[in-house]
Amino acid sequence: MAKTIMNTRKNECYLCRKLYGNDGWVETEEHHVFGGPNRKLSEHYGLKVYLCDGHHQHSAEAVHVNAEMLRKLQQDGQRAFEEAHPDLDFMAIFGRNYL
Repeated sequence: MAKTIMNTRKNECYLCRKLYGNDGWVETEEHHVFGGPNRKLSEHYGLKVYLCDGHHQHSAEAVHVNAEMLRKLQQDGQRAFEEAHPDLDFMAIFGRNYL
């Protein structure tokens, strides 16, 4: 994973820690907070997190399954962007406000 501005690290699921306080070791996968046409922008601005399989793709709480969970992650991504880049306009770059 290229450098990230999100509070995340390999083998610790971002959402397990945020939602449940669980910061134990777990296999993780890289997830771009803003995918599709904004995937390259996520890469460029470091808007990526590590997620366990359950929070990534294979459970009711997975960001690829659960729109509410995805929205929480996107809101965190927008906040991280705005904190790291106060001189840039998030909406002008990503085309949407997630907050």
